[in-house]
Amino acid sequence: MSFPIPACRIIRDKMKKLTGTFRNTQWDPYLLITQIIAMQSLLYVSLASIMYVMDFFAEANHTLDHIFEYHEIHVTDLGGRLVIVAFILNSLVGAGLLWFVVRRTKLCLDFSFTFHFTHLVICWWYNEAFPSTIGWWMLNAVCAALMCVCSEFLCLKTELKEIPVGYTALNQKVDL
Repeated sequence: MSFPIPACRIIRDKMKKLTGTFRNTQWDPYLLITQIIAMQSLLYVSLASIMYVMDFFAEANHTLDHIFEYHEIHVTDLGGRLVIVAFILNSLVGAGLLWFVVRRTKLCLDFSFTFHFTHLVICWWYNEAFPSTIGWWMLNAVCAALMCVCSEFLCLKTELKEIPVGYTALNQKVDL
């Protein structure tokens, strides 16, 4: 884009120099993709582990149906209730994993939504039908909100830690 007036070029050059340096981050697609893959893998491993323990208590078969079959989410028997508890516990584990892997408050909603959207697509493919039960949708909405809010709390707590400043801070080792 060319500016015919020299004054506009001067203003454009000055505007380019006004970019701040606080939290100046560049978009790193490799980091983002590896974080997404790591989070998806860790969340499914933790969900499978929790589900294995829940199936052990319910004396049920250990199948992928408990994770991906949307008809398994119900409150009519112990097995269905344990599936619900496993998903809720996994969202709390997911909040801790988001804090550990991503460590950015503003990315918690994105990663939480990415996991649950991917889970929707996988469930759709696994069942060969779009999830149609209200229980499945309510559980996933609650789990997404719980994972997002808890991980934002953890990340914000870490981001807002007090930074030691002053003469005494220079002479002491501080655990950040």
